[in-house]
Amino acid sequence: MNTLKIALIVLLFIPSNEIFSQIKLPRLISDGIVLQRNEKVKIWGWASPKEKIKLEFKTKTYFTEADQQGNWNIILPAEKAGGPYQMTLKASNEIVIKDILFGDVWICSGQSNMELPMERIKEKYEEIIKNAKNTNIRQFLVPDKYDFKKEQSDLDSGNWVAATPETILEFSGVAYFFAKNIYEKYPVPIGLINTALGGSPVEAWMSENALEAFPKAYEEAQKFKNDEYIKQIEISDKKRNDDWYALVNTLDKGLSDGNVKWSQAINDSDWKLMEIPGFWADQSIGNLNGVVWFRKEIEVPKAMVGQAAKLFMGRIVDQDFVYINGEFIGTTGYQYPPRRYDVNSNILKEGKNTIAIRVINNLGRGGFVFDKPYFLAVGNDTIDLKGSWKYKLGAEMKPLQGPTFIRWKPEGLFNAMIAPLTNLKIKGVLWYQGESNTGNPKEYAKALPALIQDWRTKWGQGKFPFIFVQLTNFMETYSDPRESNWAALRQSQLETLSVPNTGMAVTIDLGEWNDIHPLNKEDVGKRLSLLARKLAYGESKLKASSPMPSTFRFKKDKAIISFKNSGGGLIVKNGSELKSFAISNDGKNFVWAKAKIIGSKVHVWNEKISNPIMVRYAWDNNPEEANLFSKEGLPATPFEVKKK
Repeated sequence: MNTLKIALIVLLFIPSNEIFSQIKLPRLISDGIVLQRNEKVKIWGWASPKEKIKLEFKTKTYFTEADQQGNWNIILPAEKAGGPYQMTLKASNEIVIKDILFGDVWICSGQSNMELPMERIKEKYEEIIKNAKNTNIRQFLVPDKYDFKKEQSDLDSGNWVAATPETILEFSGVAYFFAKNIYEKYPVPIGLINTALGGSPVEAWMSENALEAFPKAYEEAQKFKNDEYIKQIEISDKKRNDDWYALVNTLDKGLSDGNVKWSQAINDSDWKLMEIPGFWADQSIGNLNGVVWFRKEIEVPKAMVGQAAKLFMGRIVDQDFVYINGEFIGTTGYQYPPRRYDVNSNILKEGKNTIAIRVINNLGRGGFVFDKPYFLAVGNDTIDLKGSWKYKLGAEMKPLQGPTFIRWKPEGLFNAMIAPLTNLKIKGVLWYQGESNTGNPKEYAKALPALIQDWRTKWGQGKFPFIFVQLTNFMETYSDPRESNWAALRQSQLETLSVPNTGMAVTIDLGEWNDIHPLNKEDVGKRLSLLARKLAYGESKLKASSPMPSTFRFKKDKAIISFKNSGGGLIVKNGSELKSFAISNDGKNFVWAKAKIIGSKVHVWNEKISNPIMVRYAWDNNPEEANLFSKEGLPATPFEVKKK
């Protein structure tokens, strides 16, 4: 004890800058990093005030000294693509950074369709995943975090990971396919910084300065600088959610009916029938919230017994608990992930087997989403699970008010997930976002350009390429022309192309009507890579963009629209006639129009409309009949044009 006291006394007399004099690097600058080629590169970090720091790289040595706040940086000269290299930093401690590559660094941001990992689409891309053995493609996954008070200087966690079959499932699907296409054309290392968060609106990714032009969002951001305000919201949200689920578990007859669980062997002869996939709002049970149990008896042949199986139950709204022969198989807590459950080899038996599913729906229409896979598989043998299932109400509940989603509030994600990245030189930005802003499409026409300018200012890189994905086709389609917030937001995205050095990947042919997270991420990545090759890699003559209206004129009986980016020419992709054009003579009431390609122009008319003033194309949530394409296979963008 005396020895410990003496040591503590000695420490008290040592100047603090000698105790805490070790240098520290940001999370980004770590083993496996990809640094931007052909650009001066900043290496930065922290140390004690006035700490002297030495950096050794290749054959050269660089020196600097921390300022009074302990900040320091060293600028390295531009390097050609290559590696791996090693870098050593020395002060009172020594840090060695290994496996450094120089290549192209891309920020990959937005909401869930950018965030969505290869794991979610692994069945679609099995061979690609098996062959993902390119250690020159690397990802840094930024941790999900928000901060409303200040711009953070570092990240809590994260590391650089090279693409291999073992790691690829964590990569953003869109970003990986983008990198794969770029690397095949330009074999230089690609660094992907995956900083995206599902459900996030554009305002969450904007700095406080940028938000000043958006008073409502700015005011909301100020509220969330109050820790007590956030705490009270979190307490209220948690209590409301916990109380709802506690009550539903208490009321659920399937958990308490005579102590016999409905997942077990029971007499279900009085249960009603429902076709799956489907929603119980369309059945006699009606549109209610709570718990509904489903049961189906299947015949399993001897050949499928004694082996591990896979159960595919499409998508279920909202939460499900799955049992086979009374044994719990798995659960998924919310509606979006695909239901894919592993079934142990001892679960299935020859002959009759019972699948039971407890579905909890807390808001909206509960049930099983159409056009998804529903089957049980053992190897190549499958049992189709679509068709009649028995069902019974377990508990009826009032709708559950949703959570506040504090992480989506303005400024929070910029401060915690973008600001710590801005010291790193980058090649450009890939952006896939907009679904969460469809409630106010006009505001988005201002917000997205503001974000682009904001990020370019923060990075201090002038006009780096900013390439974004236009919203895909989604939801049911309509037989008559009508208003669509999704179409209006696509128009806002189209107008954002007026910002210099931007590109837009049109994807209205790649979506799924019943899934906001379509599986085809390969073609999205490919279209982004085409735009990058033109904007960032100098292929100026590449036909990379979708056809877009350039000029137009209205005559007494028709409209004539000229297109740019028509490549080798405009074509009708499916069928012989252009579809999805609508025309109006008052800008409010639209009718379907006839349309014909003449050169690089499209003539649009309807015999019953004279003096038209407005034309729309693919103006729908899900414009499934839109068929105007370039010969290169790129779909024309949805648009509206109006007589001036």
